[in-house]
Amino acid sequence: MARFCGRILLLILIGTLLGSTFAADLQTPKEVIPDSYFGLHIHHLIYPTALTPWPSMPVPEWRLWDAVVTWPDLEPEKGQWQFERLDYYVSLAQQHGTRILLPLGMTPAWASARPKVTSEPRNVEDWRTYVRMVVSRYKGRIQAYEIWNEPNLPDFWTGTTDQILTLTKEASQIIHSLDPQAIVVSPSPTTHYGISWLAEFLKKGGGQFVDVIGYHFYVTPGSPEDLVPLIQSVQQVLSENGLSNKPLWNTETGWLSPARIDSEELAAGFLARAYILSWAAGVQRFYWYAWDNRLMAIVTYKEESHTLTPAGRAYNTMEQWLIGARMDGCSESADHNWTCQLNRSGKKEWILWNPQGNRRFDVPAAWQVESVTPLLEDRHSFSGPSIAIGPVPILLTGRP
Repeated sequence: MARFCGRILLLILIGTLLGSTFAADLQTPKEVIPDSYFGLHIHHLIYPTALTPWPSMPVPEWRLWDAVVTWPDLEPEKGQWQFERLDYYVSLAQQHGTRILLPLGMTPAWASARPKVTSEPRNVEDWRTYVRMVVSRYKGRIQAYEIWNEPNLPDFWTGTTDQILTLTKEASQIIHSLDPQAIVVSPSPTTHYGISWLAEFLKKGGGQFVDVIGYHFYVTPGSPEDLVPLIQSVQQVLSENGLSNKPLWNTETGWLSPARIDSEELAAGFLARAYILSWAAGVQRFYWYAWDNRLMAIVTYKEESHTLTPAGRAYNTMEQWLIGARMDGCSESADHNWTCQLNRSGKKEWILWNPQGNRRFDVPAAWQVESVTPLLEDRHSFSGPSIAIGPVPILLTGRP
């Protein structure tokens, strides 16, 4: 994704200007937030020598994109398979109890209908062989497959919607036949610019072949709050096609350089707000892009010093704040204070922030707040009756 930042930034800016106003009171999901909500891209676990060690916090889900395991990497010449790197990744994931999402696609030159661009395969049987070989080898060890990356961008796809629909259908039938437990994720378009592509794909019947709808909710250079109208626009497309019951996954999002994020603390706040708001808006899985990619505006791990950035610490904190809790509500006030209420086995908590700057927030006495946990600091007791909030979320915990 980061290889095409200039084009992506232009598309995102256009989409932001066209975006709609979103509701300030979100209809949050009723289920408890599972660990599977949290996913990562990890790029520098390079086989056979890892430049990045495995993250010190749990990694429930891992999407293998920009990981050198696309179709051209696995079958650079017809019938010549190279699985060493993917074998290494799968083994590493198993060691850490991590589930894998593998994007399928990117036609190798030998199989391409138009080798100079990213096209459909010339012969669909080559696609069938590729999918069959991968799924047979990794049955039960790769849990989900995504049919193509960002097909609304010519850097990744120059074929027609009908052609990718055929590839989706063929792959889905093979995957469900060979590994019935595996999840099939739709091709995942990106930015506001991808909504029309998704609408056409679903109108032509693509939804019947997939278990999950994938999307890349990039909003650079906007704020995390801009995720909400984009998510709602995608949900509207699903509703119009009778697919509101399909899970919606954000299979790739981060903030692209050269987006201006003024401090590492604010970068941590961006990551936290993105995860909070995406769940509140109805996204069921979110793969952060990327753990160790220095081309991104928000970096979570510093390879040179082998340390977490504040954003990396925020990722772990979000796992601790959200997993196992139910979000009972999430709303924005007229002065842009955001309040998201959590319920953890009857114990109430509130996440607060204001994206526009520092404010004083009068804490309702009925909340019976006992302690305050800033995103990047330790918990301390609450002395009230008000508290400072700003762009970096804080957590208030009520008395048992």
